[in-house]
Amino acid sequence: MRVLVAEDEEILAELVATGLRRAGFAVDTVYSGDAALAYLGLHDYDVVVLDRDLPRVHGDDVARGLVASGSRTRILMLTAAGSMEDRVAGLDLGADDYLGKPFEFPELVSRVRALRRRSARPVPPQLERHGIRLDTVRRTASRDGRELDLSPKEFSVLQLLLEADGGTVSAEELLERAWDANADPFTGAVRVCMSKLRGKLGEPALIRTVQGVGYAL
Repeated sequence: MRVLVAEDEEILAELVATGLRRAGFAVDTVYSGDAALAYLGLHDYDVVVLDRDLPRVHGDDVARGLVASGSRTRILMLTAAGSMEDRVAGLDLGADDYLGKPFEFPELVSRVRALRRRSARPVPPQLERHGIRLDTVRRTASRDGRELDLSPKEFSVLQLLLEADGGTVSAEELLERAWDANADPFTGAVRVCMSKLRGKLGEPALIRTVQGVGYAL
């Protein structure tokens, strides 16, 4: 759900971030190793797309620090050096996957999705509850056979509610998992998204507000 892109080529970093957002992820970008370590210490990321040759703190040291901390964040390492020795070295540092530059973007998205599934508890490809069916692979959703035209953010929020299996999900958790670091917690973004999602799900209403706690499906 939430990805950190650590890449010193700013144009490439923003292109990767834009593409990942279109695929439904919440994405933050940093351009140096020290900034990557700072963000990783502040937020609970599912995956970090980590350029190996970062300035100030090398990508190898970022990977070592992340592994040493026992973090559940998965590491997809990027590098312009694509030899077998480089791949082995990256994996030996603790990277979970390795992708050489240049790369095809659909492959990057696929690898990030695969790593995200490994970073969390196992989630079935299809989630179902109260007539709602969510296909997490094809990114489609329906209610009682009616296709739902959801935005990437609405899809992510609905997935989090379904994964809770009837439990309550707080607005803070939704904001942490489905939005990036630029989201202002005082804008009411979660409330607005929830209102739109409820409208698209239709009647009878399925999402209930648990006063002072959060939302449940």
